[in-house]
Amino acid sequence: MHVLSVSSLKGGVGKTTVTLGLASAAFARGIRTLVVDLDPQSDVSTGLDVSTAGRLNVADVLESPKEKTVRQAIASSGWTKVHPGKIDIMLGSPSAINYDGPHPSVRDVWKMEEALAIVEDEYDLVLIDCAPSLNALTRTAWAASDRVAVVTEPGLFSVAAADRALRAIEEIRRGLSSRLQPLGIVVNRVRPQSVEHQFRIKELRDMFGDLVLEPQLPERTSLQQAQGAAKPLHVWPGESAQELATDFDQLLDHIVEAGNIPVPEEGPQAH
Repeated sequence: MHVLSVSSLKGGVGKTTVTLGLASAAFARGIRTLVVDLDPQSDVSTGLDVSTAGRLNVADVLESPKEKTVRQAIASSGWTKVHPGKIDIMLGSPSAINYDGPHPSVRDVWKMEEALAIVEDEYDLVLIDCAPSLNALTRTAWAASDRVAVVTEPGLFSVAAADRALRAIEEIRRGLSSRLQPLGIVVNRVRPQSVEHQFRIKELRDMFGDLVLEPQLPERTSLQQAQGAAKPLHVWPGESAQELATDFDQLLDHIVEAGNIPVPEEGPQAH
């Protein structure tokens, strides 16, 4: 089971929509996927069309990562009504903020790792939608992860934020979890006609080289529309949605390669 954290140290760069786009790509390819909603805003739970009634959530898991709790916090996504496949979510909760202190204990940092070990045989890929800060929740996610995708947008502060994230990943790799590595930087919300955006992307490439992943994701409303309708991007109608779906397929290729993830010969759905 390969675990990828989707992180940004700055809110508002579309981290959750990137998580949902990657989840949609994995689901279209028939990869058994679990999405963990660690962002207290819990938007990814909404986008995956789950009913939270009578369920536990990620805050309960962080309180006590016992098998019964972990299983009661995981629900199947409504996406499976679109076509068959396995895509589940560990439900988010605003209460997760109570576990986001600046100085987590070593015991607390390993709780997500402990929880995911329980379901290790049931999924090929875990995507963790992280909180947009470097406090306990993100550290807990990274301690459980093999790779981190850093989401940024091509703006003035993007280089600084990406640099800070990569340094933090290195610090956690050295101090806590030697298997942790950056997958790379996902540049989101790009306007190809914007001179400023092209300048910022060049700046990111000059600083981080191959860590800047291809393709960069254009700014499109189709992803927000699919998210709002709680449907996977890959079945959303229209050319712009399909182009974006192809971009996410290419980003998923990086993840599959990095994690040596088994991919079914025939995904449940070609798009």
